[in-house]
Amino acid sequence: MNRDLTVSRIDRQNILNNEPAIAEIQDTIQVQAIPLGDKYFLTKEMVAAYFGVDIRTIERYISSNAQELSDNGYELLKGGRLDAFIQSYNTVFATDINVGRKIRSMSVFDFRAFLNMAMLLSESDRARALRQLMLDIVIDLINRRTGGGTKYINQRDKDFIGASLQEENYRRNFTDSLKRYVAEDRYKYAHFTDMIYISIFKEKASQYKKILDLKASDKVRDTFYSEILDIIAAYESGLADAIKTESEKAGRVLSIAETEELFRSFESMALWKPLIQRGRTKMASRDMALRDAFHYQLAEYIQPLDRDEYQKFLGAAGDELERLMVENQEVLKRLKERD
Repeated sequence: MNRDLTVSRIDRQNILNNEPAIAEIQDTIQVQAIPLGDKYFLTKEMVAAYFGVDIRTIERYISSNAQELSDNGYELLKGGRLDAFIQSYNTVFATDINVGRKIRSMSVFDFRAFLNMAMLLSESDRARALRQLMLDIVIDLINRRTGGGTKYINQRDKDFIGASLQEENYRRNFTDSLKRYVAEDRYKYAHFTDMIYISIFKEKASQYKKILDLKASDKVRDTFYSEILDIIAAYESGLADAIKTESEKAGRVLSIAETEELFRSFESMALWKPLIQRGRTKMASRDMALRDAFHYQLAEYIQPLDRDEYQKFLGAAGDELERLMVENQEVLKRLKERD
């Protein structure tokens, strides 16, 4: 994972939304902070001291990245919340933060905002070291949760099994339709499958396998997220019916060219736009964050993963699902192979 966190906001947010990784980072560095409610906070002075920079440097970064830092836990304390913080501060440090002046407000960083500043701060060697530590912990966490490889991290989603079994049935209907109603061509199954893939996520099967570094023996669909499998199933179901109807209407099998034209008409239907938008966003964003795989054709769709996404693929529920799938491999295989 070769990421420049000082440059890429998406990469920064992907780490900050990864709660299992944030917990490990917090346990590892054990920075001194002030408890307030269920969180820990640092003042600007504490952040500047930790990173070995002048407080004016911290203020400059706050000014130029105010919205991002606020979204990740930087806040201005006032009123009773400020009073509680000052009391906690005085207890931790056995000193008085309020000597000689009346404080009406105070800027503080929670732990995520503190890490956010570390990702932005290019002048500090300590921030640079912390950025590398964050990346190392994220890589280690994903590898541990996935048994050392992310190829099948998609299968840690509870919706994967149902989507996979459903798509398998629609796949058979689609290939049967190609067999019965489209002129014989040894490449037609791979050709129209690639047309579906290109329509949905702009890549042929061979391109997708290269991006994910899959082996020749790996089944592409075993690595698809459930949302992608659902869209593929919808394409296959609709196309199978359209091909059959058009062939019966013509009273003969369709040529490859006629089937391609039918496909182009099918994929241009407006109903696909929101589904494909969602599918491309899910694939591109998850693969970059979880598999360190970049889909160049889908670059414009990449967004940071939210916290629920990380829990889905890296949380305890994913661990349990993965265990059950391993234990029931033969059952799942028979379900997929049934007539």
